[in-house]
Amino acid sequence: MKKRFNNSITENTWIKGILVVLALLTNAHFSRAQDLNLYKKALFINGKDTLPYRILYPENYDPEKSYPLVVYLHGAGFRGNDNEQQLGGSSRYYGAGKDFLNDSVRKKYPALVVFPQCPADSMWFKIPPGPPYDTTAAFNHKMNTLALSTPERMVKLLIDSLVKHKIADKKRIYLGGTSLGAFGTYDLVSHYPGFFAAAFPICGQANVVLYPKRAANVPVWIFHGAADDVINPWPDRSMIKALQQSGAKNAKYTEYPGLKHDIEARVFAEPDLFPWLFSFQKR
Repeated sequence: MKKRFNNSITENTWIKGILVVLALLTNAHFSRAQDLNLYKKALFINGKDTLPYRILYPENYDPEKSYPLVVYLHGAGFRGNDNEQQLGGSSRYYGAGKDFLNDSVRKKYPALVVFPQCPADSMWFKIPPGPPYDTTAAFNHKMNTLALSTPERMVKLLIDSLVKHKIADKKRIYLGGTSLGAFGTYDLVSHYPGFFAAAFPICGQANVVLYPKRAANVPVWIFHGAADDVINPWPDRSMIKALQQSGAKNAKYTEYPGLKHDIEARVFAEPDLFPWLFSFQKR
């Protein structure tokens, strides 16, 4: 009886432990979902085109003030029209939406944060002729030479609208993105180098010859995983060299040894990322 009684205690303790863990996980998921709800759903419409986006307002938002604006372009796996996936809330992949909710960021750097969503059948940049994500020198040379894609153009028009209505501060507009979003980040900066205060592309690629000629003066912090098996790191390695050779004063490159394509979590854990980003403004 005594032995059986001890086994029962052990079993009950184990079951209670599992229930506690499940409760904690459920609460963590619920809290995260609740936090992401701070990003308000909105639609930007221009003619026949519509861009879904989520916008996070600063704490104690004052509509009489203009705020810094961070626009973040998601990767290919977050495309769609649900206006939810771009935050990463219900995806098995990492989503950057929660990082801008951290108290350390929101309180120290009051800013508007916008996560637009690219349609599933489109891209954040126009693909030159040839296979998508082809990392050959020929493909690289053709990049950033075409007009904006429709979603990309809509992002620019959305930013223009926020600036026009003095919601966003035109001197402090920051652009970042991962994977497909990094391609779009490079492309938008390449087309409008005088518009952005700083940029941070993650695991992307751009025209190594053209981009430094157009955007050497735009502060940029480039990130890549050394073992990336989706977007080869060599174009970004070439990019930082080209920027430095062109005299870029605020160009940084961080490569993570052993890490592959999904490095967003590591990038947003960089203690200097937000201080670096918000330190810049257009003159």
